[in-house]
Amino acid sequence: MTTDTTLTIPISVGQVPIAFGERGSGRTVLILHGGAGPASVAGFADLLAEHTGARVITPTHPGFGGTPRPAALRTIAGLAELYTGLLDALDINDVIVIGNSLGGWITAELALRHSPRVGGIALVDAVGIDVPEHPVADFFALTPAQIAEHSYFDPSKAVIPDLSTLPPAARQIALGNRDALATYGGSMSDAGLLARLPSIDVPALVLWGEADRIADSDYGRAYAEAIPGAQFVLLKGTGHVPQVETPQTLLEALLGLVA
Repeated sequence: MTTDTTLTIPISVGQVPIAFGERGSGRTVLILHGGAGPASVAGFADLLAEHTGARVITPTHPGFGGTPRPAALRTIAGLAELYTGLLDALDINDVIVIGNSLGGWITAELALRHSPRVGGIALVDAVGIDVPEHPVADFFALTPAQIAEHSYFDPSKAVIPDLSTLPPAARQIALGNRDALATYGGSMSDAGLLARLPSIDVPALVLWGEADRIADSDYGRAYAEAIPGAQFVLLKGTGHVPQVETPQTLLEALLGLVA
């Protein structure tokens, strides 16, 4: 059963309310969603909690899912600070942080803050670094059909809403998600991030869908090579959002780290 909570976390931009769901009661896993929003990780969080007994926490980045975003909260670094504060507020230790896409970028920045509460990280088709000749796709220039082709091994499995056909309330949330993604992510990379990754000092797993064309597998390998001791695993038959397209495959790849 999922319970929903909102806490107010003090960070450098002020008092920031953060909504999150949680399920399970074992070792804590924090899952950080990407631009597809909190719904893109909710089903996988249920699966992970069911199969591992973990306590799985799924926050909504402010601005996504119809939540407010303080005007001063505009960066990935700010989100990493926010989640460092969340772990402190919840007083939990040995936390595994899993992030997909934009959430993977936040996860890397969170690990770079060296919180003693973080016990390991998993980057799942993360963005955030600059890799020559392997750019991140310009998401905002893609049509819904092109997003499906870039994000899925089997595009027929994709559910990419056409904003023009959504009811007004759902359309407002989708537009808010898009605006929050653009605000936090910008060009989806930070030119200085790759050079900072070698200071990450917790166990790291880098998982990549073989069919990812938002950020290809060589981009993923560059991420793994920059983090000391990181293990790179190529996930067969999946793309940029394996937690949606092939959740069982992702679960199996994560069991060793979570356990």
